[in-house]
Amino acid sequence: MEGLHILQLIVSIILFFILFAGIGFLLNMVLRLTWIMAFVYPIVVLLIVNRAPYGTFIQQPGEAFTQLFERLSSLYVADIIVLTSGFLGAIAAGIIMKLLRKAGYQMF
Repeated sequence: MEGLHILQLIVSIILFFILFAGIGFLLNMVLRLTWIMAFVYPIVVLLIVNRAPYGTFIQQPGEAFTQLFERLSSLYVADIIVLTSGFLGAIAAGIIMKLLRKAGYQMF
């Protein structure tokens, strides 16, 4: 595998932050649950990292979860940074919602 260019890393960090901040913001507006995306984000990460068919988790859970956690532990530093920026975006959405509610915006 060819190395990740620094510009690709920076763009990926920004995109993940904005993507999950936006999704979190929209979920907050629809569901009115401030921290919903911060709780859902780890599941999203597991879905991104997973390569096994989802049926394997029901048919052979021991093997499927072992492969998933091996895959998680073998992530590159750049991948961890990008995924962490997405989590920070989800947290930022919750903080923004709290600030907007405090400022009197009831639709949020």
